[in-house]
Amino acid sequence: MEVDGGVAHRTRQSRALEVLLVFFKLGLTSFGGPVAHLGYFREEFVARRKWLDEASYVDVIALCQFLPGPASSQVGLAIGLSRAGYLGALAAWTGFTLPSAIALMLFAYGVEAIGGVATSAWVHGLKIAAVAVVALAVLAMMRSLAPDRQRATLAVAAACIVLAVPTSLGQISAIVLGGLAGVAFLREGGATKPAFSIPLSITRLHGTIALLVFFGLLIALPLAASTVGGLPLQLFDSFYRTGSLVFGGGHVVLPLLQAQVVPSGWVTNDAFLAGYGAAQAVPGPLFTFSAYLGTVIGGWLMGVLCLVAVFLPSFLLVIGALPFWEALRRGTMAQAALKGVNAAVVGLLLAALYHPVWTAGITSAKDFALAAAAFLLLFMWQTPPWLVVILSAAAAGALAQF
Repeated sequence: MEVDGGVAHRTRQSRALEVLLVFFKLGLTSFGGPVAHLGYFREEFVARRKWLDEASYVDVIALCQFLPGPASSQVGLAIGLSRAGYLGALAAWTGFTLPSAIALMLFAYGVEAIGGVATSAWVHGLKIAAVAVVALAVLAMMRSLAPDRQRATLAVAAACIVLAVPTSLGQISAIVLGGLAGVAFLREGGATKPAFSIPLSITRLHGTIALLVFFGLLIALPLAASTVGGLPLQLFDSFYRTGSLVFGGGHVVLPLLQAQVVPSGWVTNDAFLAGYGAAQAVPGPLFTFSAYLGTVIGGWLMGVLCLVAVFLPSFLLVIGALPFWEALRRGTMAQAALKGVNAAVVGLLLAALYHPVWTAGITSAKDFALAAAAFLLLFMWQTPPWLVVILSAAAAGALAQF
């Protein structure tokens, strides 16, 4: 038995190393955002390596779309989990996240070294690029998550709430009201019955423990941050809550993080938007923007702290939800609430498009023209976002000479 156990342990370790190397390669090359990431994953793990079949992969995506957090990173966690257990999940996250996190932390040091963020023309170009990127995200999310009159109205109502109450309280209220409105008005059509099971072995006990830890931290961290205090604990609380509330895609992290770090004075609005623009130019998950913010606030150690805090809810939710997924996805009320929440987060991003993105990025007719050109490249010419960001920064620098 001990020999068999040792062999199994070594097998898991070798598989975890394999997972780390494959996801590190993807972390270096996966440009294009969450939807593109899922395409890269399918090609690598379904078509090429056959770690999952098509039906199981689709089922994993369905689960991760249901949960708050970065969907593509959560799919990666589930794939690593299925391949090499909990060590495999950690390896998948590390490999996929590390390249972009390091790049953005280095960018944070570069911004500090250069100085004059508010007056730098090329940094202003990053803010203009962010206008185009967020506008395209709003359009895409409106089409998929608010395609009818009821959900479009709910999205605009959520935007009004967030603009009227520009704090995290306003954002949480909009999400909660969206869920309640979904239960009340969006229950038509019934729930879909799952046809396949995800091939992952996590006991209900482990899932329950993970969910208890998730909700326990969500309640305990704000209390600890307010009573004990200290910058590291306050940052961990803020970024953990953000990672727990992001529905609808990586771009929704923008308004949630902005409400946490800018009003508190930890990061200036100019530095925030410059980093957000730079995050479009690197591969991997957009949530690594948290590493940039932490580095700006307090150096690389704070960057690592914020990075771990914003991704920790994803670990706990994926592990916690998997054993209960079959029953959960059958629920009509759960699916209706999710429709309402998704419509509300479109409103959150719509509000963020106006403030802080538009108000900081568009200050002249030249800025508007450059933003329109950037949107055209993204929307009609299908230009990669990283290239649009570079072109916008270069164009802003050139226009500043005239």
